[in-house]
Order: sequence, then structure tokens, then C-alpha cells
Amino acid sequence: MARNAQDTGFLDFFSDVPDPRMGGKVVHPMPELLFLSLCAMICGSESWNDIELYGHTKLEFLREHLPYTNGIPSDDTLRRFFRCLDPAVFEERFVAWAKTLLGEVKASQIAIDGKSIRGSKRCGETMKHLVGAFACEGEILLAHVPTQEKSNEITAIPELLKWLDLQGALVSIDAMGCQYKIADTIKSKEGDYLFSLKGNQSNLNDDVIEAYKNTPKTIAVESSKIVTEKGHGRIEQRVSRVITDVSWLTKRHKNWSSIATIIEIESTRILKDKESTEKRYYISSRKMTADEAFVAVRKHWFIENKNHYVLDVSFGEDACQISKGNAPENIAILRRITLNMLKQMKESMPRVSYKAMRKKAGWENSFVTDILVANFMR
Repeated sequence: MARNAQDTGFLDFFSDVPDPRMGGKVVHPMPELLFLSLCAMICGSESWNDIELYGHTKLEFLREHLPYTNGIPSDDTLRRFFRCLDPAVFEERFVAWAKTLLGEVKASQIAIDGKSIRGSKRCGETMKHLVGAFACEGEILLAHVPTQEKSNEITAIPELLKWLDLQGALVSIDAMGCQYKIADTIKSKEGDYLFSLKGNQSNLNDDVIEAYKNTPKTIAVESSKIVTEKGHGRIEQRVSRVITDVSWLTKRHKNWSSIATIIEIESTRILKDKESTEKRYYISSRKMTADEAFVAVRKHWFIENKNHYVLDVSFGEDACQISKGNAPENIAILRRITLNMLKQMKESMPRVSYKAMRKKAGWENSFVTDILVANFMR
């Protein structure tokens, strides 16, 4: 006999999400809507019609987990429910569950970055933008918060940091989040930061660049070995250089007294006999070697390559036309729950893509149950 939803632990996290509908008019209980939508998402659904069709096709399987006494809700019922569901409460349950995926292990590096949901800009609605926090080692999305525009990331990041356990973690953020107040918040939570540095901190940026151009002999610059990558007719070489004697810098910039290391990453690209060089600069509150800095900078891009990219390619997030009310944010949470769940299956299925996993789940009911058990029975 298949394990039901209670046995798989799903309802332990999501059954008490407040139902926004009028109690006397509810035909389909909220746990049934959430469980149906999650299973449908695991199996490749990307729209309300997809979810309804999955439900009718897999009603016998769903009833092994929950009663579905009144059958499968219509696409309109699903649409209305997710438009009204409070995404902040749904996100709170998501964060609590994501923490169980890490277990007792603390994230050593957390990358924070924003992602726009381009398909949500339709019917007069503004494009939704989400700022997420990604545990680089476990490749788990820990939390995200919505903003109306990319420019609002500065205000969204402090809200996101409230959700996270930062003790001992290195928090990496791109140049938009390079703000001393954000740095102070991270330090107050016993974490360290690694910020990309650009023109939005013009004076600090200029001083760091100048330090590498004209470093006094009294200040040591440590260089890592050159890392060379080849592919698609391109050769790229990268070298990192760090300076940890930064007392002169913190004296000039009082708000940045926590800086312990400044970093230069020099990339040289050779493509069809054409050579170009780019230098990028970073600041960190952690004293690092050049090799450690190189690794940390590369890890930051895991959130783009192993989260944002997968959501667009394997889940069609940018193409999704859901745009009204709270629905874009709530469906985004469901996608991220699903992606986190599939990542837990990767160890036993390393050569199977996420898209192929979703197909397999649609073919095999037992595989859906295996995914649920692997993720909620911890």
C-alpha cells in the first residue's frame, strides 16, 4: 500500500497554511489543493490547466494520499486559491522545510541574487522579481522574498537575511547589495560577506583599483595559481590576487571597518586569436588566501547556474504566463520546492536531468512517492 500524505510528512509543514477562502463555500480542502499542485509540478505541469488535467489523470494515485471526496478542483478554483493565498506565510513554511534539507550541517557559503519572472509582466501587471538565498554546497534554495523591481533588491536583501542562519557562513552578493548596512547586518548575525565591487561604491571602488595598480612595497599581494579553462574554441585564464593588509582602506572608509580582504580577479579570454582582459574587484570581511577567494567568487555563480538557469530551462519559469494577484509568487515557491526536492534525488540519479526526472515522475506514481518520502521524512 502506498504511503499517504501524512506518512510522507508533507502535511507536517504545509497543512496549517491559513486558507484565504470563505469556510462555508469550500468544496476542496486546502491540503488537497496544495498536494495536487505539488505533485503536478513534480510531474511537469506549468499552468492551471496542466494541474487540473494531471489531477483527473492521476486521481486514483492522489486518493492513496488524501480523500479528494469531491474530485479534482477546476483550473478556475486553483487560479482563485493561489491568487489569494498569502505568499509570506507560504514562504515561511518553505523556509522551515528547506532547513530540514540541510539537517545539522550549516551552509558554509550562501549566495544571494535576484531573478525576474518575465512572463508575469502581462495584463497590466508589473514584472515580479524575487531575491533568493542559495546554499552553495548543498545546492538548496533556502528562502526568497519578492520585490516589484530589480532596483528594490537593496531593500529586499535585509528582509531576506532575517530568515537565514548566518553563523559561520560566507554570504556572497553582487554589486547591488554592496552596502555597509547590509554588511553590518551580516556581521551582527555572526556571518561574513563577500561583495562584488563596482561604481555604486565609487570612492571605495576607486581606492581598491588604485591599490592594485600602485601597491606600496610594504603591502603584500598574494596571487593564486592561474586557472585555465578551454571550451567552444575559447581559452580563458583566471588569476586571483588578494591583499589582507587593509588598515589604510578602513581608515579612509569609516563605515567599512569590517573589511579584512580585498580581491582582484583577472580574466583573460582568447577567442579566434583575439585576446581580451577583464578585472573584477571584491571586498570581504573574512581574511582569505587567494585560492580561497577564487573558489568563493566562483561558488557565488552557483545560484545562477544551478538554480536560475534550471528554473528557466527545466521548469519554463520565464515563459509562465501566470501574473495575477499573489499567484506568481506562490507558484514560484512551488517551483522552488519542487527543484529542491529533485536535487535530493540527484545522488542516486546523477546522470538524469531534472526535466527527465519530471517525465519519470509523470510515468511512475511510485517515483513521486519516493520523492516525497526522501524530502519530508527526515
